[in-house]
Amino acid sequence: MRFFILTTLSAVLFWAPLAEAGVSKDLPYAKETTSAQEIAEQVYYVNHFYGMDNFLIIPTSKTKYVSMVVREKGKKGKVHTIKRLLNNAYGDGTVKSRDLIQFITGKMRGTSILITDYVDDAKQQSYSIWLPALRKIRRFSEPPHDDAWGGSDFTYGDIALRKPEHEEHELLGTETFGKCLGAMTLSKRLKKKTVLRNFSDPSCEHKDKTVYKLKSTTKQKKWWYDHRISYVDTTSYADYRTEYYKDGALVKEIDRDWTSLGMADPRMQFWKYWYGKTSATGHETQINIPEGGIQWNKDKDPEIWTEENLKAK
Repeated sequence: MRFFILTTLSAVLFWAPLAEAGVSKDLPYAKETTSAQEIAEQVYYVNHFYGMDNFLIIPTSKTKYVSMVVREKGKKGKVHTIKRLLNNAYGDGTVKSRDLIQFITGKMRGTSILITDYVDDAKQQSYSIWLPALRKIRRFSEPPHDDAWGGSDFTYGDIALRKPEHEEHELLGTETFGKCLGAMTLSKRLKKKTVLRNFSDPSCEHKDKTVYKLKSTTKQKKWWYDHRISYVDTTSYADYRTEYYKDGALVKEIDRDWTSLGMADPRMQFWKYWYGKTSATGHETQINIPEGGIQWNKDKDPEIWTEENLKAK
């Protein structure tokens, strides 16, 4: 049972708000900057959806579920569908955000998770998980940064825990982003699944945009990567691609198809999909949000983000 609980926790951390890094929800938009540290903080702001009171991924039909496919090279992919409700509208000086994740289909169907992030930079996030098989809530603290997340190509550090202060940042200049983003090619079997009918193809929407080339070197000793290179939009601070290097060799890539919400602040973005691939094994992961599956700044009852609501179906 402990193995199931830990597996469940690992499978949901992608949807958690990134761990606190001292970046304020009121961080001003920087129209122009040459500071690598400032760019890293702006990227962090975008990834947190800090400009929104709330960000909701609520399906209105089966074709609007968030789908996650994890696949080893040459093998069949595993599919989950999820919905998410993120609340950034806290002003009590203690809680910074709460994130509710619910599994709709798959082996973890009915499982719900509430992640609380705190204003205090030194305080770890907390995780409350409703396990329908046990009819109980279990509580956990943060996992190690370098552990693989749920069999995917992301580590906990990649998706939840890495802070800007964990790396030294260097701006290598600006350039034209000359590539399309990567994406997973689905098998005929997977394409037949209702929840994958609108699965994203490789996006070329960001090709030829001007990006910052940001080098971030880890402060951790004997780490799984030495540094990573991020390609960051110079207007929106959306990080389209991140390349990870160890001993000079590319070990992993993560692509994000960020899209504008059309608001005054260009940082107000959401991603249509994340795609990750590990170079040595060819292992792939893709998280997909179909068009029409999101809402933001809606008037919602704060009781949604409570442990008691984890049990509600």
